Amino acid sequence: MPDLNIFTHFSRDISSISLPNRFNYPFSYQPHPLAVAAAEELMENLDQLKDHYFGLNGSNEGLGKMFGVLVVKDLSGNLGYLSAFSGKLSGGHHYDGFVPPVFDTMDEKGFYRIGEEAINKVNRTISILESEEMYINLISSLNQITQKAEVELSTMKSDFNTSKKERHLLRQHLSESKGDNTSMTLENLEHESIRQHYLMKDRKKYWRKSIAELTGKIAPFEDKISLLKEKRKAMSAALQQKLFDAYSFSNIEGCSKNLFQIFEITEDITPPSGAGECAAPKLLQHAFLYGYKPVTMAEFWWGKSPSSEIRKHKHFYPACNSKCKPILGHMLQGMDIDPNPMLAEKDLYPEFDILYEDQHLLAINKPPDFLSVPGKQDLESIYSLVKRKYPNATGPLMVHRLDMSTSGILLIAKSTEVYQNLQQQFITRKISKRYIAVLDGTLTDDSGSIDLPLRVDLDDRPRQLVCYDFGKPATTKWKVISRDHETTRIYFYPLTGRTHQLRIHAAHHMGLNMPIKGDDLYGKREKRLYLHADQLTFIHPVTKKEITVNCPAEF
Repeated sequence: MPDLNIFTHFSRDISSISLPNRFNYPFSYQPHPLAVAAAEELMENLDQLKDHYFGLNGSNEGLGKMFGVLVVKDLSGNLGYLSAFSGKLSGGHHYDGFVPPVFDTMDEKGFYRIGEEAINKVNRTISILESEEMYINLISSLNQITQKAEVELSTMKSDFNTSKKERHLLRQHLSESKGDNTSMTLENLEHESIRQHYLMKDRKKYWRKSIAELTGKIAPFEDKISLLKEKRKAMSAALQQKLFDAYSFSNIEGCSKNLFQIFEITEDITPPSGAGECAAPKLLQHAFLYGYKPVTMAEFWWGKSPSSEIRKHKHFYPACNSKCKPILGHMLQGMDIDPNPMLAEKDLYPEFDILYEDQHLLAINKPPDFLSVPGKQDLESIYSLVKRKYPNATGPLMVHRLDMSTSGILLIAKSTEVYQNLQQQFITRKISKRYIAVLDGTLTDDSGSIDLPLRVDLDDRPRQLVCYDFGKPATTKWKVISRDHETTRIYFYPLTGRTHQLRIHAAHHMGLNMPIKGDDLYGKREKRLYLHADQLTFIHPVTKKEITVNCPAEF
């Protein structure tokens, strides 16, 4: 029987809210009013939660967390919702009012904790062996003798090489003289050469023997340690395999698959860490196990943002790609789902304005929500449209790119030579770009500069992270155009061209801490992203004249 405390009836009146026609596509969605109502009720409860710190109210203690709500119908057709958190809450996988984990790795009586303890026992045995005084002393002695051998043999080799050169010069000198002792001197030189050869041979033999004796004394220790490490490796692999088997996910058709089957695990392919611990799969799993009918779902961030990611308190976010997409792809089979808006049918031949054109190049106004170049799904793109329009053009054509969601000026070359020239101008920062954006909030400063290095989020492509260890330098200058009580219109001047640079620099708390309006990845989804490339200045590769192309934003 399901835990009745987990199925929550709405405390507010939702009678005026219509049910959605289909379940929302979880990787790009506008939260349905029912999901928003459920989330707001959960947020009210989170405000009262005292045993987990979310880093709110300026506190440095704690960190935010992703929560999720799944609006469902129970077996009697009553409407309510389920709640879930990603990972752990208050140090555990179970918490009153929230769905349980798909598999509880913290269960003290479960096979995972028992297996972990068995592996830890092996680790402790290895640690004891590696810290034995005799073993440590033998290793130290071996290192000292090896070092002495290297120093002595290296010195001898250097001295013998010097002697060899001196003997060579003396032989040359003797060959030119006719002295009575020449023959005897040459013979002495040969004896000296042979003596040094055998002396080096003896010392090498001596050191090899000394090292071999110590290595022999060390071998029993290392044999035991090696066997234990092999045992640990086998135990870890077996436990991991059993864990992947235990994470089993259902769907509405009654079909279950574990992580092995979902991720098609091989020796080289394993699920990302934490797969199955996010809110979305936990919610759906509980619904399918107990006969709840999913209606709509949403996930939101509660609390302080991580330092590298962009997570805003109370903002809704799509499910992650690397961990959740394969799992939810299976779990949502058989359900009527909203289409992926990224794959929704668009005009195959959209109209776009040509802002500048001559026989060498052109600049166009890219529409929003349209790819610059073909993606994985081989969707229509500006590249494919231009390729059809200019079939005789050579070279890569696209000199630079804009994000799919961004509109504005794209520069296109009609020949390889022009492409290479313009590319070099981009690389050497001789091309100046200006973007206009509307920020979701009111900035107080008038201008400034942002330096935040960026790299891709390997667990959730195409999202980017701020990363000072592995990120590429990214610099943006900005200037306010105008303000109202809710938004700020701004110019961006990117000095580098990193993926999502302006979107990250706007939204990150060490940037402007204010996402661009309509940013579905780092802010709040709206009808479009309010970011537009409105000006581009470059040197014409052939005429050598400076050209500035302008394209006013439509918002």
